[in-house]
Amino acid sequence: MTTTTTFPPHGRLMTKLTALGPYLRQQQSSEGHFFFDCLASCISAKKEPEEREFWGWWLILTVTNTGFEYRYHFGRYDSNGDWLKDSVPAKHEKAVIQTLDDFYPKLTSLLQDEFKLTVTAASDLEEAELGTVA
Repeated sequence: MTTTTTFPPHGRLMTKLTALGPYLRQQQSSEGHFFFDCLASCISAKKEPEEREFWGWWLILTVTNTGFEYRYHFGRYDSNGDWLKDSVPAKHEKAVIQTLDDFYPKLTSLLQDEFKLTVTAASDLEEAELGTVA
């Protein structure tokens, strides 16, 4: 017996994902593709606000047949507003990882519990799978 996965309308998903916190970037998201990021740790607070760069992460959620798959990366958010994949320095690592560890359970709870959709790591994920004990 085949079961069909029912997805909520895009607008409803956007509303619910936005409510998770300041992570969803609506302008970089589209139907079936959601972009989240977090500027977790300022590199230099001495710079003017518009010139500041941050250490953090970004996560891309893409629709599959049964739910979503994710890819995420760590890196630097530069003064041009672009993410650059980079190793996070040790003194910033805890803050960056903590924000991702706080966000991921909220995301999976919403998608799995409320919408009954799966959330899995993409097969080409380069980082550790989220939600597993290291």
